[in-house]
Amino acid sequence: MLKPEPCTIESDRVRLEPMTPEHEAGLREAAADGELWNLRVTSVPEPDETARYIEAALQGRRDGHMLPFVVIDKDAGGRVVGTTRYHDIVPAVERLEIGYTWYAKTWQRSHVNTTCKLLLMRHAFETLGAQLVGWRTDNFNFASQRAIERLGARKDGVLRHHALRRDGTVRDTVMYSLARGEWPEVQAQLLWQLARPR
Repeated sequence: MLKPEPCTIESDRVRLEPMTPEHEAGLREAAADGELWNLRVTSVPEPDETARYIEAALQGRRDGHMLPFVVIDKDAGGRVVGTTRYHDIVPAVERLEIGYTWYAKTWQRSHVNTTCKLLLMRHAFETLGAQLVGWRTDNFNFASQRAIERLGARKDGVLRHHALRRDGTVRDTVMYSLARGEWPEVQAQLLWQLARPR
């Protein structure tokens, strides 16, 4: 598997571009749409933590285990509507995960998440040569679990008492994955979902 490097990945409606400190205002505005930092089961930064959030993501990129993107909705005039990233990148076993994903409330349950995941999986499997793409989420983040399952990922299991939440409690982590051989059928389904009338 090739090492993921900063790049822009896009469709006719959505653009994923490498996160930079210049995206701070856009991410802050996106998080304010729904005050997403108040959600217990996500890692959305509070307004005054946005710069630190970006720096941590960029440090992960420098360390080689993350590749963070901002999500741009072209239909909304190029507005930043959220973020996502590759993480837990392990080239030796040709595996990476997609996560740290959140969108402004206005864009949740829209074309944006399906398009982003389609772009990220296509890049992972077809450009980078990944054999497996994974996801993880909080055991109480039922919306995220449903969204991952709608993508066609398989539930691998639950890691109990696995990670700290922002409030200091310890969560169980639900793990999902999609293997390279499953990608063609999943891609066809995602394209169908995007093409059908909403």
